Amino acid sequence: MKLDHKKIKTLGALKAAGYTSIGIKDELRNNLRQRIKEGKDSFTGVWGYEDSVIPELERAILSRHNINLLGLRGQAKTRLARLMVHLLDEYIPVVEGSEINDDPLKPISRYSRQLIQEKGDDTPISWVHRDERFYEKLATPDVTVADLIGDVDPIKAANLKLSYADDRVIHFGMIPRANRCIFVINELPDLQARIQVSLFNILQEGDIQIRGFKLRLPLDIQFVFTANPEDYTNRGSIVTPLKDRIGSQILTHYPKEIGTARKITAQEAMLDERQTNTVYVPNLAKDLLEQISFEARISEFVDAKSGVSARTSITAYENLLSTAERRALSQGIEKTSVRLSDFMGVIPAITGKIELVYEGEQEGADAVALMLIDDAIKSLFPNYFPAILKLEQKDMEGPYDDLILWFFDREGIELLDDQTDAEYRKALDSIPPLQELISKHQPKVSKSDSYFFKEFLLWGLVVNKKLSKHRYTKGYKLKDLYGGFISKL
Repeated sequence: MKLDHKKIKTLGALKAAGYTSIGIKDELRNNLRQRIKEGKDSFTGVWGYEDSVIPELERAILSRHNINLLGLRGQAKTRLARLMVHLLDEYIPVVEGSEINDDPLKPISRYSRQLIQEKGDDTPISWVHRDERFYEKLATPDVTVADLIGDVDPIKAANLKLSYADDRVIHFGMIPRANRCIFVINELPDLQARIQVSLFNILQEGDIQIRGFKLRLPLDIQFVFTANPEDYTNRGSIVTPLKDRIGSQILTHYPKEIGTARKITAQEAMLDERQTNTVYVPNLAKDLLEQISFEARISEFVDAKSGVSARTSITAYENLLSTAERRALSQGIEKTSVRLSDFMGVIPAITGKIELVYEGEQEGADAVALMLIDDAIKSLFPNYFPAILKLEQKDMEGPYDDLILWFFDREGIELLDDQTDAEYRKALDSIPPLQELISKHQPKVSKSDSYFFKEFLLWGLVVNKKLSKHRYTKGYKLKDLYGGFISKL
């Protein structure tokens, strides 16, 4: 029911308007029912969950369940919880001055009951917007029962001249103050077991116990918990009786397709408008960036239990644009395009986001990041050019023979980090077989993308052991495989 919150200021006016009390779980359920009927999306901006997580979440809301979102880091668990706010009514009435958002028709605190008994229909009410009905707490080992539930307040007892036996000396914690709200506890396993036990009765019976007091406060709260499976083994666990009281446990996951991952990165990346105006990013570069995270999730050097967050691609994308932007600024030019060699600039974003197993630590974080970039190129290469087989017949002519022969007869080419765009294009244009391969296998590629494709083709031959690549302080030198081997010797 939608009421004019600007005009209704007293309990009597609220009753006259025909307001009826409704619990938060029913409120969420009713609004979700309406949205589903109207074909509206309830969780906009969350990609890749349309056929998995979101239907399960909607079923949990329709079932009036408290919810546990279980998944590795960077899987939009907290975002999903925050988006549930949009399923609340825009405004709800509360008894003015109530610490725990008392419903004027069903007050549960002593303060509100006494105020209504004293003033009756003249009891003042205020209105709370749905954005103010979201509470969030990160579970850390130092969280106490007093933080969540409450404690005796000696200052309040002294000011009111009450004994500690009087329930009016209680200072309520975060959970009672979140009455009629969504309350999210992030990283639930990090909460100490004894603190988890204090949630039992709140979830089931609505009781809260503070010191020696047992209060019957039928709190009306939608609980959403988030947890990482890694936490179950490394730091803590969710105690079994608490798990039993959580209605639905929903498993989240990483994007399953590059297209979905690209949507997430484009939405979340914090870019300056000047960056996007200065730097052009070919679609192949965007796909390659996302493929790095996909490779990391299956790499033998990366800890799969820890996961590879979607933030890896987001921060890597920001670094990629910044690398090209920095080059443009140093050369005093207004426009530039991302090069494949600019991917060296995303290494700090990768190394800061992945957890390595023992073998990965032995290789070194930077070396693993370079391997992931190479693996990404190797995986995407057959999508654009003929696949390079490990075993080839000696006398059979291959599609890349002319290109490899071109390098065999020359010293190779250098692609420097600070090359001007003109020098960069001239270096790639100096290899005629490159353009022939592009024209044959990617005839529809635009001119603005063609140079990235040329470099991608060269790197593809490097990772498939057809050419060699040597990193200098200021760039790369690409040679034929035999020449590169001699140089190393």
